[in-house]
Amino acid sequence: MKPHISKPRGLVWTKKGTATRGLGPWVFVGAPNVVKVWNIQTNVEFNLDAATGQVHAMVVGNEMLFAGTQDGAILVWKGGSETNPFRPAATLKGHTRAVGSVDHTIRVWELETLQCVITPNEHSDVVMSLICWDLYLISCSLDCAIKVWAATKEGNLQVIYTHSAEHGFLDLSGMTDSEVEPILLCSCSDNSVRLYKLPSFTERGRLFANVRTVEVGPGGLFFTGDAAGLLSAWKWTNDAGFKVSLHEPLLWWASCKKAH
Repeated sequence: MKPHISKPRGLVWTKKGTATRGLGPWVFVGAPNVVKVWNIQTNVEFNLDAATGQVHAMVVGNEMLFAGTQDGAILVWKGGSETNPFRPAATLKGHTRAVGSVDHTIRVWELETLQCVITPNEHSDVVMSLICWDLYLISCSLDCAIKVWAATKEGNLQVIYTHSAEHGFLDLSGMTDSEVEPILLCSCSDNSVRLYKLPSFTERGRLFANVRTVEVGPGGLFFTGDAAGLLSAWKWTNDAGFKVSLHEPLLWWASCKKAH
């Protein structure tokens, strides 16, 4: 069985722009001082108050909505009544600012109690993204490092591997290729997206564009959003390469060869 790669149930903030998330028929969009909510089945629309600045990131977990805001707080809503589907549950505080993790830390929150239980601090610059791979946590930072974390018997997290580069890392996502091998997708500050095979971190290929975010979709697709506002959809091919599926705004794209 191949290890499963997924976005963790945690928060990492982006430097600019809004955040968008969905839960069943509900769509959430982060904006300054508010989370806008739409029900795409009933066309119901309302706002969740987030009067702490721009909402930079959102995630859903344990039937709760978490929103990371500009002042460093994480606002939490739980399911409510039919007339008010989301009610405020808590405000989690700890980060000094909500632009990436500017304090260089990763905070682990217990979803049942909404308490911060661990604060690992191994990066030397902004922590930009997190991803789960099997039993491991993978983090990336502007300090030019990707770190792999494992849980200890004492309940802490420790770094078991560091992949270093000459550029910072902006975003992580993960998927399996056409041969069901786990692949880590890394958006980088040198205007590239690098694809690494796990667990070896063997480079499988690169895309060259000013990509800010990478997300995995259904059917073997992954999506990149660049600084020009363009969205590209990519799909792995049977020859262990990949191709642009919808359009090709990128300057160059590679047909990756198998790693030997």
